Amino acid sequence: MRCPKCGCEESKVVDSRPSENHEAIRRRRECIRCGTRFTTYERREETPLLVVKKDGAKETFDRQKVMRGLVRATVKRNIPISTLDSLLDSIESELRDNGISEVTSQEIGNMVLKRLLHVDKVAYVRFASVYRDFKDVDEFSEELRSLLR
Repeated sequence: MRCPKCGCEESKVVDSRPSENHEAIRRRRECIRCGTRFTTYERREETPLLVVKKDGAKETFDRQKVMRGLVRATVKRNIPISTLDSLLDSIESELRDNGISEVTSQEIGNMVLKRLLHVDKVAYVRFASVYRDFKDVDEFSEELRSLLR
């Protein structure tokens, strides 16, 4: 690491500890030449997670896009955002822990539905109605029947 003050490439680590969210290591460093102290963060390099859409197009996983769908599905359901964040964290962790670099949008939708079912059944139905793109009332009714079973 270069010193932000003098540009020297030599520094020593004075303190090292996990960051608040335990996603990085926070290191306090001191420049060997000028004595300036500065902080660096060491993170695991993440390979981008690609989502394969229905038409075959690929795009990088956008957590906020999934979150917007969850927020719409949970409007007026008194479900804290922290619960939705945890739901998304578990999906991302599962994908990354399994070493998956590409996933279909259908798989992500199924993962969301599986978890949402345990959070709120109304939100589940709302999300499913958009995600599954029901063609008519009969398909929607069948989903409700399977939910009641």
